Amino acid sequence: MQTNIPLSLKNDPRIIEAESVLRSCVHCGFCNATCPTYGLLGSELDGPRGRIYLVKTMLETGEAGAKTRLHLDRCLTCRSCETTCPSGVQYGHLADIGRSLVEEGRPFFERAYRRLMLAVFPYPQRLRPVLALARIAKPFLPSRFRKKIIAKKAVLPVPEGAHSRKMLVLEGCVQSLSHPNTNRAAARVLDRTGISLITGKGCCGAMHSHMGHDPRDLIRRNVDSWWPHVEQGIEAIVMTASGCGATVKEYGALLKNDPEYAEKAGRIASLAKDLSEIMATEDMSRFREAGRGRKVAWHCPCTLQHGQKLAGLVDRMLEQCGFELCPVPDSHLCCGSAGTYSLLQPEISGKLLENKLAALEAENPDIIATANVGCQMHLESGTDTPVRHWIELFDQP
Repeated sequence: MQTNIPLSLKNDPRIIEAESVLRSCVHCGFCNATCPTYGLLGSELDGPRGRIYLVKTMLETGEAGAKTRLHLDRCLTCRSCETTCPSGVQYGHLADIGRSLVEEGRPFFERAYRRLMLAVFPYPQRLRPVLALARIAKPFLPSRFRKKIIAKKAVLPVPEGAHSRKMLVLEGCVQSLSHPNTNRAAARVLDRTGISLITGKGCCGAMHSHMGHDPRDLIRRNVDSWWPHVEQGIEAIVMTASGCGATVKEYGALLKNDPEYAEKAGRIASLAKDLSEIMATEDMSRFREAGRGRKVAWHCPCTLQHGQKLAGLVDRMLEQCGFELCPVPDSHLCCGSAGTYSLLQPEISGKLLENKLAALEAENPDIIATANVGCQMHLESGTDTPVRHWIELFDQP
């Protein structure tokens, strides 16, 4: 695709990267065929090709209007289009750049609401009292918020033994409060394989990127916090939330122009592994009876199959260990969670959730399994079928 971006803008690294992405697009339209919002809304501007043209026009004219912002806001950043694209267009990066450029033109109350979310959700110490109040007020809240509030859960014990193999696990922000047993189940399962987990603090930064805010200061704090563990020789940085994993694996690219942090960020990114990557290399024979004939509908999050290109790993492990996997139509499509999307675009998100649950529950599974806390919370809000992180299914005596 040809571009005509003014030279005066090309001293901004974001613009240079955006132009590179734009020029890699050949306008074939294959991406629209697998875009959830295009399929749902049927508008060219609500598909990747249309959004690419909106960003191109914005960069060439300098006009970042409400129309561009609306259609970028409707994008899930599921990156299904990247999996489909024959030209390898890095659409997700372009969408994040586009959002950062239109953010300041957002109406005051929209901007304030988004800043409030960014001031609370990534920080467990701030989120904890908000969640406690929300649980008290749950009966009086609008249904779209009420369904998102997860009941407090009994917390599992963690293994006390120490192994020579050590990995860092990201505690997470929302997950640490809404589903604390995910990391605990991971610790218990990995303990049986001879691996000890050390908990690392910090929010990955995904929420900032997808809401048009610069995550680099937060990433630098994470690098500083995790680096002592790297120096002590941890084997990997384990991500139990695939959304966090997709972001941390991009730390090197995000800080590539930072002379102080580029090398460290690249090392962090190279150590980052989704939990499925760790488990897939271990001896699964000890978990061979975990399935016990249970029927599971597997929801592979967009950040796992499109962001990290790791589709198929969890499926195979579940089948190896006796679980009966239910066929799930259109498994490449997003459930509608997409970080804060379910709060910012509730109508579209709700329709995508209905479609996804219809596909997941078509064969009446005993359990729905997933790999990302956002997807887990979103799916739980629309069904009575138990929704679990897949690692919990292996946490059996």
